[in-house]
Amino acid sequence: MRVEYREEPCRNALNRVRGMPFAWSLNPYMGCVHQCTFCYVRAFEARADRPWDDRYGASIRVKTNVAEVLRRELARASWERETVAIGAATDPYQPAEGRYRLTRACLEVLAEAWNPFAIITRGPLIVRDIDVLAEAASRAEVSVTFSVPTLDHEIWRRTEPGTAPPRQRLRALSRLVEAGIKASVGMAPILPGLSDKPELLAEVVREARAAGATGIWANLLYLRPGTREHFLAALERDWPELLPEYEDLYRRSAYLPRRETDPVQERVRALAREHGVRDRRRVRLRPQKPAEQLTLAM
Repeated sequence: MRVEYREEPCRNALNRVRGMPFAWSLNPYMGCVHQCTFCYVRAFEARADRPWDDRYGASIRVKTNVAEVLRRELARASWERETVAIGAATDPYQPAEGRYRLTRACLEVLAEAWNPFAIITRGPLIVRDIDVLAEAASRAEVSVTFSVPTLDHEIWRRTEPGTAPPRQRLRALSRLVEAGIKASVGMAPILPGLSDKPELLAEVVREARAAGATGIWANLLYLRPGTREHFLAALERDWPELLPEYEDLYRRSAYLPRRETDPVQERVRALAREHGVRDRRRVRLRPQKPAEQLTLAM
């Protein structure tokens, strides 16, 4: 796929978010070349009357001034140093970051402001920024989540065609943990009838523990309009025998009922207990106390 990179300034860096576990998000890029068939952002693109099908990801907006705008926003008297989620709408470590380094620039600004943040990514490129992440983690709460829904090669290749292999992500996670940075695994989205098989769930949890993951959680697929049409078309192409099951599962709602989600999530929690997934960092970077911050600022 040929990708167009549109270098455009932005007016705002921080986005107010509602209905999510975090209140603010930051996306140095808009659009994503990963081409994940299940990407929930396709639903937002469809609602905004923008390309959500195979064209999604063919045009990436590069917010050339995002770090400068972020610095101004964090300096406002009204800003209360709330946690900023990075990667909620697009991967901050997709290939464009190798050239533009906008995510790194934003991390430097957040570190300077002693502001907490959380990153979710599928991009091993994050290891390039261990120095900035470590500095930020000594000043404020910092966490990284690597999305690893499955280690099955065929499921990964067909559902996440533009991403780095899952085991590369786990190697990157290991590097961050060794540096003292909190890094966990998010098994999301788990796909019914595919990546929810007990042996595949166990494989991810086992390898996450081996990599040193500080925690692990799981969510199952949800299909809003836009995402639904694209995913079901890909499913019909790659696993046509599962199409009737999915049409039935998601007939009434974009979300699966708890009778479907709870057993899978409980299995992952049980596997995490069994394999001892917990924060086992030898070095734990933690924010300094206010008195220490004051001393350093003088």
